[in-house]
Amino acid sequence: MPKEPPSPSRLRLGLVDLAAIGAVLVAVAGVLWSPKLSGIVAEATGAMVPVKVSVDVRGIPVADPDGLIAAARSEGRVAIVIRNQPHGSVAIETITPLRRQLVAVQPDGRVVTAADPNQAAFSNLDARFVLQGQGRRGEGGVVFGNQSIKVGAPVEIEGNTFRVTGTVTAIQIDEA
Repeated sequence: MPKEPPSPSRLRLGLVDLAAIGAVLVAVAGVLWSPKLSGIVAEATGAMVPVKVSVDVRGIPVADPDGLIAAARSEGRVAIVIRNQPHGSVAIETITPLRRQLVAVQPDGRVVTAADPNQAAFSNLDARFVLQGQGRRGEGGVVFGNQSIKVGAPVEIEGNTFRVTGTVTAIQIDEA
């Protein structure tokens, strides 16, 4: 007598099958919970608004600071790195060179300021980059480039020919 095939109504799962199902569920949860997906959802729902971030770059040794500023202006965009995580490129709204000032108190009590003459001899980059991008208000501040950013946060700005470190000095959200 031939043996009957096992009935298809009984489903048997082994340890390997359960582990594979668990891995698939974890992967699906990771995709649904990813920051990029939440950024896409925020953009689709209109939660993204224009954000201006001012980044001050001070005392970076550069052979030609004015040439670097001109090159950055001509590029029009820079890549931004927040907490060592690259977060895409943003538009440059303005770049303002910052000039160092010397302060001296005179014998009669007056305070006199003058441009630092050493700035011409020691070519350092001192500039304020105003960057324009999309962001949203989050629980921990402004979310800019999928990362919470606050005044005082260190960021890196990268162009085709430079990479400098600066500090966020102002954040402006356009909620109109």
